[in-house]
Amino acid sequence: MKYVYILKSKNHQDEYYTGITKDVEKRLKYHNSGLSPYSSKFKPWELITYIAFSDSTKAHKFERYIKSGSGRAFAKKHLR
Repeated sequence: MKYVYILKSKNHQDEYYTGITKDVEKRLKYHNSGLSPYSSKFKPWELITYIAFSDSTKAHKFERYIKSGSGRAFAKKHLR
């Protein structure tokens, strides 16, 4: 199972992070630990939503979509 997730910074209200993982809880801890160069600047993070996919290819395609302009608009309207 693959999960596409969206995080929101608790201290920087306009900062979001979208990613893909096999373990959402472990990945959230990783981002909050400061080990990720990009996300460490905006920690702590909270989980906004995640979507489960049994097909890894579809999960990767959805993650790319969410990171696109129209995908960000979709997420802002429906997922955040």
